[in-house]
Amino acid sequence: MSDQFERMDRKLVYEGHIVDFYEDTVKVPNGNVVKWDFIKHKGAAAVVPVLPDGRILMVKQFRNALDRETLEIPAGGRNGMDEPYIECSHRELEEETGYKCELSDMEFLISIRTTVAFCDERIDVFVAKNLQKSSQNLDEDEFINVYPYTTKQLSDMIYRGEIQDSKTISSIMAYINKYEK
Repeated sequence: MSDQFERMDRKLVYEGHIVDFYEDTVKVPNGNVVKWDFIKHKGAAAVVPVLPDGRILMVKQFRNALDRETLEIPAGGRNGMDEPYIECSHRELEEETGYKCELSDMEFLISIRTTVAFCDERIDVFVAKNLQKSSQNLDEDEFINVYPYTTKQLSDMIYRGEIQDSKTISSIMAYINKYEK
């Protein structure tokens, strides 16, 4: 932490399945002591699955926080703090899309921090190529449909506001910038 900010206390308020919620007490540069919320996240990984024809597989699923379905790249939380991000991404690819690839067919694309004001969530995103059809292996509370889209279709949906998920937007735009120049 910066010399001008001093965390004086961190108190666990709620321990959840995905995140832990803390109340931090911080001394700020002017000497005031403030309370800040902090959410600890175990980390997640995501994947941009690219079919041989260049289309990208997207998943459509219900998101409780928004009370609606969203169109996203496949992603999921790590099975523990020690699980490598690429292995999480590799697992989520097959679980959510029903496609798989060799680990060597995955390439790091981008690392994002989703909500830096109050949460330390990190999502590493990988590109997966040489996909082979497999089968979905969804969790009991997951109901996911998979659809292929061109990068042009995805870009248009982003700019029309139809895709609002930050990991998806940053990943699709990074993919287009890196691979379609």
